[in-house]
Amino acid sequence: MSLAKRRILLGVSGGIAAYKSCELVRRLRDLDADVRVVMTESATHFLSPTTFQALSGQSVRVSLWDAQAEAAMGHIELARWAERILIAPASADILARLAHGLADDLLTTLCLASAAPLYVAPAMNQQMWAHAATRANIETLRQRGVGLLGPASGDQACGDVGSGRMLEAHELRDAMAASFGDGSLAGLNVVVSAGPTYEDIDPVRFIGNRSSGRMGFAVAQAAALAGANVTLVAGPVSLPTPAGVARRIDVRSAAQMHVAVLDASALADIYIGAAAVGDYRPNYVSAHKLKKRDGAGLSLQLSENPDILTSLSAKPVHPFLVGFAAETHDVANYAQHKLRNKGLDMIAANQVGEGLGFEADDNALSVYWADGAIELPRAAKPELARQLITQIAQCYRASRAG
Repeated sequence: MSLAKRRILLGVSGGIAAYKSCELVRRLRDLDADVRVVMTESATHFLSPTTFQALSGQSVRVSLWDAQAEAAMGHIELARWAERILIAPASADILARLAHGLADDLLTTLCLASAAPLYVAPAMNQQMWAHAATRANIETLRQRGVGLLGPASGDQACGDVGSGRMLEAHELRDAMAASFGDGSLAGLNVVVSAGPTYEDIDPVRFIGNRSSGRMGFAVAQAAALAGANVTLVAGPVSLPTPAGVARRIDVRSAAQMHVAVLDASALADIYIGAAAVGDYRPNYVSAHKLKKRDGAGLSLQLSENPDILTSLSAKPVHPFLVGFAAETHDVANYAQHKLRNKGLDMIAANQVGEGLGFEADDNALSVYWADGAIELPRAAKPELARQLITQIAQCYRASRAG
């Protein structure tokens, strides 16, 4: 992994997590990156610009109204210089200002003036992270292609526990390295399926599995950040395509997802089946809305859908196969049975309910493969996805080395 001579502009906004940015500068410099730091005015209340100057070996900019620097249009020079812009920590305030396209200080002006990919590492109180305004701002930034790194979950400086912790310096360093295609999946073709599938009963009704798609989308983005060429096969969800994903295929039914995945996986190195694919479909789909019949009830005859992972594992040559298992109980036994029965290389299992799994910001995974296992404790889904991709990459490389 190398960042030799890569030009990274580090934006530091106000928040106690700014102390982690000192270590981040050191980690980036250890990989020979060229780092320049821009601080917001509020960030200087937590750390001195002199600290970052000593660590980066470069002068630190704070104000857009620096007469000496701006005599030569310094903010435009910086905007053109950067290959990547990383804001860490990214406070709720700066996320809001970025989402609304404001340019009222040097850092936000640089973000608008630069063509470099922008990444943000949120850091804030768990309630601020969960607030509807912050969620809306994050979605706006995602739709514009801004890379979201974190946050992690855990103890916070305010005494709360939950999502909102800034990722650690080494994780952000690795994400920057991966963004240049030097990651653990560099050069590999990865297919990820995500979201639910819907099986129509009539034009207004369907049956389906519960899934927001957020875990699968986080996995797709993590794979892209690790350098992979990612194809995302998505069920019916209202989520923007993650930053870095090369191709997205939208489907509705299990049969459509089956066809799309098998086609996309023909040249894939890895397939990660994170979708909640429906097991059954109605034998008959009415062309018109079915009407109630005075308490007569409704009976549906269902047929089993083809299993994507089983279909792939039956092929003489197939990708490295990673399945997902959402279970309500006895997670380990069910997951390991699926691992063996479907001929998988790895399976990631989670217990749904109690704020985990479906429609939740956090998740936890138990990951199994033929000769090993690892527990990935509860964390925000983007962070959990990063950890899972790291494990997949290690197992994939080991399987091919043998």
